[in-house]
Amino acid sequence: MINVKEATEKAKEHLSAFFPDAEEVQLEEVEISADKKHWLITLSYEADSGSVASSMLVGKSLRYKVFKLDTKSGEVISMKIRNIK
Repeated sequence: MINVKEATEKAKEHLSAFFPDAEEVQLEEVEISADKKHWLITLSYEADSGSVASSMLVGKSLRYKVFKLDTKSGEVISMKIRNIK
């Protein structure tokens, strides 16, 4: 079984593979499923707002991703958008 630090590192590696421009990656939440089969890791990162005009006015926005990892293999099963309101 991989531990929480290993799961977090694997989630960060997955994030950087798909979003190489992600900056200031932070660990936000960690949870193990009730059956102990999956780690749920929430990471936040800074990203450009989108358009040049909006990035000049607003700058960077904080984005969140939730990663579901198999606790035995460490394989990333899913990456989802997490909306914080």
